[in-house]
Amino acid sequence: METNLNKIEAREIMPGCHGKVIHGEKMTWAFWDIDQNAVIPKHNHPHEQIMHVVEGTFEFTFNGMKKNYGPGSIVHIPSNIYHSGKAVTKCKIMDVFSPPREEY
Repeated sequence: METNLNKIEAREIMPGCHGKVIHGEKMTWAFWDIDQNAVIPKHNHPHEQIMHVVEGTFEFTFNGMKKNYGPGSIVHIPSNIYHSGKAVTKCKIMDVFSPPREEY
């Protein structure tokens, strides 16, 4: 498959979180534009996740620890670990999930 990210239509996956999602055979790659003050509620999933903050400041909580992450930050979230977040500023974030997130 070949495409251009600019040709993928963003969908509001949850309030204030607009995502462009690409599915591979064994992973999902998500590109998020997150509105300032948007909240990602506490949740977990069987997917391993790697989060990369491209722009903005994102408050992220997992393993009971809350921390602000800025551009260049990368966080590995093992499967089934509860986590949550809030966009302190408008953010651009990339997430990689394995296996694929079929619900996206």
